Amino acid sequence: MTYYFILIMANTGMRTMEARNLRWRDIDVRKDSQKRSFAAINVRGKGKYRELVAASNVVDNLEKIRKISNATKPEDFVFSTYEGKSDPDNYGSYIEDLLTTVKLLYSSSGSRRSAYCLRHTYATFRLMEGVDVYFLAKQMGTSVKMIEDYYGHITPAKNAERILQGISGWEPVAEISGGKAAGVNAKADGKKRKPARKK
Repeated sequence: MTYYFILIMANTGMRTMEARNLRWRDIDVRKDSQKRSFAAINVRGKGKYRELVAASNVVDNLEKIRKISNATKPEDFVFSTYEGKSDPDNYGSYIEDLLTTVKLLYSSSGSRRSAYCLRHTYATFRLMEGVDVYFLAKQMGTSVKMIEDYYGHITPAKNAERILQGISGWEPVAEISGGKAAGVNAKADGKKRKPARKK
């Protein structure tokens, strides 16, 4: 459960309180116009409700939880204990043990990491992929100002290719001798990445 909790948190940007309150009835698996699965998840915390979306990898991990959980009725908590109750600690002791084992419990600045850091991981990765700050703020249930203030260090240098595209000298790299040259969407292994889709 801790493993799937970590993966889902790092791929949704959910707050830990929202994860603790999440029930199976709050998840609606849908298809987009290209028949790709995604989850529309209604989360609540601090008296507020909102909807976020999650890609098919999260849908897959939710299905894996269903297979190992003793609590899969609509009213049951998704992230539950063996007895099917909500875990008030969000598997915190397991996450702490894991971070301690791999020597990542403390950041380079000395702050202690917790499950909440997975929300920051999500935001950082989404921004590095060029997700619009407005859409990210909506997804995470926060303000554009908070995203800009907290994650401003990620841009603009990390997104230079996106910011400068279209300017002379920053045109997309052309194909060379039948093979594709490494461009703005190339991974370190030389394989082309799919371009980000506009929403």
